[in-house]
Amino acid sequence: MNMRRRTLYTAVGHFRNVTTRDGAYPVVLVNHQEYRLDPQEMTVWSILNWRLVDAQGVEEHYEPMFQALRLEERRTLEHCLDRLVTRGLVAAGRGETDFEALYDLLSGLYVVPISESLPLRTATFLKMLLLDGVPFARAKQIFRKARLSEGEAQVMALARQALLSTAELIRCVDLGVTDVSSDDKLMDALYSDADATSDNMGDLMRTSKNRRPVTRSVARLCLHKQIIFERV
Repeated sequence: MNMRRRTLYTAVGHFRNVTTRDGAYPVVLVNHQEYRLDPQEMTVWSILNWRLVDAQGVEEHYEPMFQALRLEERRTLEHCLDRLVTRGLVAAGRGETDFEALYDLLSGLYVVPISESLPLRTATFLKMLLLDGVPFARAKQIFRKARLSEGEAQVMALARQALLSTAELIRCVDLGVTDVSSDDKLMDALYSDADATSDNMGDLMRTSKNRRPVTRSVARLCLHKQIIFERV
């Protein structure tokens, strides 16, 4: 009997409010490139920021926002979601189980801590106020340093040194690597094996004993608004 495949989604990049002489407009930055989104796309992207949900989860958040914002539905929600995936602003992961879909989603995404970057913290704070409608006091409370588990702290310590994918973080833990503070150290630690490349790292780590704990630590950091995801 075939199991139903699961598909999970999350947002990629971060919000920025661009101010010009003619006014201000929101964009999403992915790998230093600005992407302008129409109101419907921005709503879906905002829903998926700091969430890891399936299509039904997107729809549950979308319907009340659609009504409250009185959006013009230029396309179906499914089409809008597919368009964001195609543009690289939303990532999708698929698998036979929730965890396999989660790993497929996160393994190739790069982890960026927001706690150490003032511009990113400011942009993220504005996004919460302007797009999510989070009250100022609540947004301020969210940004207080959260108590991290040992696994989460390990992920953050590595991610603060270098831009690492979830799969690369797993490999660091496998090898006991704690210093990736330079490109040379990163390459020597993770890619000294001739068979290892950034393209196949996700597949290589599927058999790692640390795949589940590290992937779940990354997921929790996302849900606790401690990180965002990037592409390179």
